[in-house]
Amino acid sequence: MSFSPTKVLLTTDIVLFTIQQERLKVLLVRRASEPYKGSWALPGGFVQEGESLAECARRELLEETGVDEAYLEQLYTFGDPDRDPRGRVVTVAYFALVRSDELILEAATDADAAAWFPVDELPDLAFDHAEILQVARERLSAKVEYSTIAFQLLPEEFTLRQAQGVHEAVLGHSLDKRNFRAALKARGLVKGTGRKFQDGPHRPAELFRLVSDEPVQIIK
Repeated sequence: MSFSPTKVLLTTDIVLFTIQQERLKVLLVRRASEPYKGSWALPGGFVQEGESLAECARRELLEETGVDEAYLEQLYTFGDPDRDPRGRVVTVAYFALVRSDELILEAATDADAAAWFPVDELPDLAFDHAEILQVARERLSAKVEYSTIAFQLLPEEFTLRQAQGVHEAVLGHSLDKRNFRAALKARGLVKGTGRKFQDGPHRPAELFRLVSDEPVQIIK
């Protein structure tokens, strides 16, 4: 019995999240070439010779959006035979997080625009990117429950109000203020900086920072 291997091309796609106006948003690029020319899609592209998957993801993110520094984590592999009209293309998806105060968008290469969209107000997406985005949202929401990953969306110093707002935006529902703050302090996740921040018309609020220097800490 003869065996004829199928030629498979490999790509990476990146689901980049941020928080703006207390809403969870995702970065999309508008494709400048076929297939799906003119459609919105996740940033991504083909893995080059001698390039690791993570290197490809970071390169594509920089080339298509101008985002250079972001927390990056491998998500899942998508390999449906019909997911790409160009042939058998398998993609390794990543999700990434960036603080809104670090954003300078700059579309380039095969994207002619880059923009942020609320995750609950998305246009039709190219390829199977709607499915990839949904898996990323579920992963992020689940990980917020048992880790400090949501703090990747906050500045280094933050108020407890800001921290709660980010958690609520990711989870998609409100949290009890007293319980949220008590849980943070009881777990020893944050510490006061001794500095204050004028957050709106209210009296200045205390600024906090994470106790651990680890990018993401698992909560026991």
